Amino acid sequence: MTDNSILNATNIVIFGATGDLAKRKLFPAFYNLFIDGRMPANFNIIALGRSDHDHDYFKNYIKTNLEAFSRKNITSDEWQAFQPHIFYLQHQLDDEDSYRKLNEKLQEFDTDFGMRGNRLFYLSIGPNFVSTISNHIKNTSLASEADKDRIVIEKPFGYNKQTAVELNQLLSQTFEEKQIYRIDHYLGKETVQNILAFRFGNSIFEPLWNNRHIESVQITVAEEVGVETRGGFYEQTGALRDMVQNHLLQILCMVAMEAPASLESDEIRDRKVDVLKAIRRIPATRVDHYAVRGQYGEGIINGEKQKAYRQEEGIAPDSNTETFVAVKFYLDNERWQNVPFYVRTGKKMKEKHSYITVQFRPLPHSTFSDSSSLLSANRLIINIQPSMDIRLQFMTKKQGLSMLLKPVEMVFDYFACKEDTPEAYETLLLDAIIGDLTLFMRSDQVEEAWDVVTTIQEDWENKKASFPNYKAGSWGPEESFTLVERQGHGWV
Repeated sequence: MTDNSILNATNIVIFGATGDLAKRKLFPAFYNLFIDGRMPANFNIIALGRSDHDHDYFKNYIKTNLEAFSRKNITSDEWQAFQPHIFYLQHQLDDEDSYRKLNEKLQEFDTDFGMRGNRLFYLSIGPNFVSTISNHIKNTSLASEADKDRIVIEKPFGYNKQTAVELNQLLSQTFEEKQIYRIDHYLGKETVQNILAFRFGNSIFEPLWNNRHIESVQITVAEEVGVETRGGFYEQTGALRDMVQNHLLQILCMVAMEAPASLESDEIRDRKVDVLKAIRRIPATRVDHYAVRGQYGEGIINGEKQKAYRQEEGIAPDSNTETFVAVKFYLDNERWQNVPFYVRTGKKMKEKHSYITVQFRPLPHSTFSDSSSLLSANRLIINIQPSMDIRLQFMTKKQGLSMLLKPVEMVFDYFACKEDTPEAYETLLLDAIIGDLTLFMRSDQVEEAWDVVTTIQEDWENKKASFPNYKAGSWGPEESFTLVERQGHGWV
């Protein structure tokens, strides 16, 4: 547990503090960290918004949201202890005078601390505002101390590789790389973090973690929900940018990376960049062979009729935006040569389920000839959400007088060990306060990840798809099954 007495006094500035992310994730995360004794002894949360609210109104707004979204129950005493740390400040993103007033407020808090506190700027806003905010922060010297000031930026980081490079260059004019925290909340999930411990903390798995023993790897992030109120954002983004370029490729890196020499943040991030560089780039003429896109139509989920994507609010009636992606990747390195990595993600799928499946190669010869047709491949399944567990599937003898085999599972269940598991944003926000960059993306990681998907992105932008091509409540378009069946595999 982090000793909050050794954490520096910190002022946390949230741009977009009245938005959906702040109310559902950020304030609940800060509250839970506070209740667990993980926040600095001296801290303030400065919430910025365009509306003219007073402090009491905004605090009541936060309390209502905490009651709806906090992992921990809200008690009167704990709320009374937490709420004095919240301050609301009316702020216009494109008005430099607003930034000067913010600086004055931060200087007042520094006076109260008796020292220049750390400053954590969280950009819970659309990506088109990042450059505006960064320039104003530079012009008003809000982040003048590289060892104390940090900026947290939400995805998507850029629109493509070119814009990501431009954004990195722009940020570098105000911040050093060690100050920039590009957040991917999937890397804060407990089961994803545990991949490192599972792989490199156990001698029984690492010797098998290569193309001699592993036949294929699957990564699935399936959602039951559609675009909900995010139609305008999603129409400009799509599943490839929203999920594959960041979440799924980062999970792939965790699965495929070489053993780091230490747990230092740059050492781990170096190994992830190695994976991204090793991913074979898909030729522009072969995109249809390696990648499948889809868009949901009408369907049934949990007995309720669902609208098609093109019927959602804010969506063009002839939209070419994909809500489903499946891609087959290969890594050109010694460990993973010729092992397919299948990734897929989609909205309005049959169920909400995110998981990694590592399928081991079959036995070259089976001693159990009478049971050979019943033999199942050994699989390691890491469930990310909503279940949080690690399952090892293997064969064992059926009870009885005959030598017949059956598949069984050995399960490590997180919830059975600890029901009250911290959420991803709690982990990541605490790391940002401490100054640990391990779970955040570096500039070269972002640019390499964009490079991996560039040919897919350009091909899909230039071709009109036959949408919709899968029903809401299904597992996606038929072409995604063909993608894996060509090599004798199937989605698990």
